[in-house]
Amino acid sequence: MNGPPPQRFVVVDLRIPFFRLVFFFVKAALAVIPAAIILSIIGFVLSALFWAVTGGAPDLMERFKL
Repeated sequence: MNGPPPQRFVVVDLRIPFFRLVFFFVKAALAVIPAAIILSIIGFVLSALFWAVTGGAPDLMERFKL
């Protein structure tokens, strides 16, 4: 059940209209916003859990006291 050998090919040119490319980048930029919010929340929760488990950093808080 061996078929023909796979053929290799090389992409020489890729034509994408300018406005379609701009639209893609705008969509990608808008998709970054919710991802950044979700990652920030995850980072906040993980850091809060870390400080809760380790008991905080009282000497660090004294160092930056005004």
